[in-house]
Amino acid sequence: MGTWVLEVAKMGMYMAFPVTLFHFFNQPEYFEEWVTKKKRELYPPESKSHHEELQRAIREHHAQHDAKMMRAMEEAERTK
Repeated sequence: MGTWVLEVAKMGMYMAFPVTLFHFFNQPEYFEEWVTKKKRELYPPESKSHHEELQRAIREHHAQHDAKMMRAMEEAERTK
């Protein structure tokens, strides 16, 4: 065991280390820059043509689904 000075120094380090890391890594400038860069990397901005193509595919899918449901309803009416 060390003297009381060593114990006080260890206690100071145990308390100062997490506080220092929290202060350093909790800076909004670092966080905002990192999040913005990561977001653009994972989710690149959509182009207008890509958005229109996606909307067209959704409309086609809904039209096919509606047609299938209408056929099923007509078939159910015939079998009654």
